[in-house]
Amino acid sequence: MGASNSPLALPLAAVFTVCFVAPLFVLLVLSLHGDVAMTNWSLLNYLSFFTDRFSYSILIDTLLLGVKATLVCFIFGFPVAWLSARVNARWQSILLFLVILPILTSVVVRTFSWIVILGRYGVLNQIALGLGLVSEPLRLLYTETGVVMVLAQVQMPLMVLPILSVLSKQDPNLADASRALGAGEWRTLWKITLPLAIPGIVAGCILTYAASVTAFVTQSLIGGARLIYMPLDIYQQAVGANNWPYAAALSIIFMVSVMAVVAILNAVGRRSETHGRA
Repeated sequence: MGASNSPLALPLAAVFTVCFVAPLFVLLVLSLHGDVAMTNWSLLNYLSFFTDRFSYSILIDTLLLGVKATLVCFIFGFPVAWLSARVNARWQSILLFLVILPILTSVVVRTFSWIVILGRYGVLNQIALGLGLVSEPLRLLYTETGVVMVLAQVQMPLMVLPILSVLSKQDPNLADASRALGAGEWRTLWKITLPLAIPGIVAGCILTYAASVTAFVTQSLIGGARLIYMPLDIYQQAVGANNWPYAAALSIIFMVSVMAVVAILNAVGRRSETHGRA
């Protein structure tokens, strides 16, 4: 059966090789050149990165930014997915439309809208000042707090949709049986609903994390020049400094780091799922 289907996989394998493996190989070869003119081979770019505390801190800040944005998406996204799985079809359609609305607009338009909202005299500050919650405008734009807020709103569909897909397939009789045995709503949620939703949660975290750490436009426009993350650093090295070998090395390091985090999330998900079934 597998041998008979192998020819059908050849077009997909060819596309994967041309569009992913080949460019990645070129990027790796480019990163192994020790000078801008690309006349010699060396590991100097990698050594320069790991011996430069500033460059190393940019990588750490970027990875932590993804963790923060993913955590915020989960905190607000899980209740939305849980509610959507329990309302009727009409309300579920409305909630899903509101969730996916951010990805229906251009990322540039979306980000500039947030600049207006988070500005010193933006909507949020005007509301806070009008209600007397603050005595002076909050500094939200060009801060990591602002970047996390925008990333959470933009990437929310990537968290909600996988969780909703899993929750919609859960047998409602399990929750009814839990309540019949004396468990309250919170205990049922913690002991039944949440463990069974682990596959969706892990999938949502992986998608949200990968999209957040690579969101070049959002990080650059909301974070400004003072907040430098890996996508902006790679862009500055390639376009600004015209140092393509070093930019390629940064890309390889960044990709490996993100893949390592994704692998950890997968491992945690498999372990949690096995423990939950046990």
